[in-house]
Amino acid sequence: MTAYSAQAGRVLQTAEHERWWRGCAVCWLVLVNMVLLGLSGCANRWAAGDVHVAEPVTESNESQNRRRARLRLELASGYFNNGQSTVALDEIKQSLVADPAYAAAYVLRGLVYMQLNMYPLAEESFQRALQIQPLEPDALHNHGWLLCQQGRSAAAMERFDQVLALPAYADQAKTWRVKGICQMRMNLHDEAQASLLRSYAWDASHPVTAYNLAVLQYRKGDDVSAQITMRRLNNTDLANAETLWLGIRIERRLRNSAAVEQLALQLGKRFAPSAQWALYQRGAFDE
Repeated sequence: MTAYSAQAGRVLQTAEHERWWRGCAVCWLVLVNMVLLGLSGCANRWAAGDVHVAEPVTESNESQNRRRARLRLELASGYFNNGQSTVALDEIKQSLVADPAYAAAYVLRGLVYMQLNMYPLAEESFQRALQIQPLEPDALHNHGWLLCQQGRSAAAMERFDQVLALPAYADQAKTWRVKGICQMRMNLHDEAQASLLRSYAWDASHPVTAYNLAVLQYRKGDDVSAQITMRRLNNTDLANAETLWLGIRIERRLRNSAAVEQLALQLGKRFAPSAQWALYQRGAFDE
């Protein structure tokens, strides 16, 4: 796997999740086009045989064609992150003209097509990347994410397990998180909680992990654990209407009226137009 490939996958996925988290006030139980197991939901745009792993590319062994392809792909990544998908696809095309065997370019192309909801083309791109480099981590992870969005959950689990089994894989938190969310969609709540706990152990600061983990803890009646998880999230600037509302419901079930009032004050002050504030004012804690 090239250094750029790993970096691109992390940057693109992190940027997409951050845009999603900041821009959607009621999207907390899942990261895909589905309702996250009952509280609220919204759409999010948003793996045998002989194995070859590409040698790390350095300045001394990078070919001229690969260098041109890499520079084009860096441009494509910038355009993609700026929402210029068409321009990004043009740059990816030029990258592949320079080096048709550049797996990272196919990975980025798959991500662009996923964002455009062009799933068959995204599938083709990830499959092509994996033909070139069967253990390319970003291709495995993102293909699994695509399969999950398409409802092909068993195949998605296989992809996630493949990438998590790679000894040097550095983005364990990301894949455990998405695996857990897919398991939530499959109604495998115990398995989902175990996966999200693994993700949380790697990165307790990620809001999507924390929120979904707290939802599962709350549903199982493990209110103290849910309280700990949500307090940590709601004490950061990543708190939003949905996290505050879940925090209120948890604290209310624990009969902690002072904490309920404190969270409600934040909810009303910061998110007065939200559906969650309307629910609080009606006392609709179980809706």
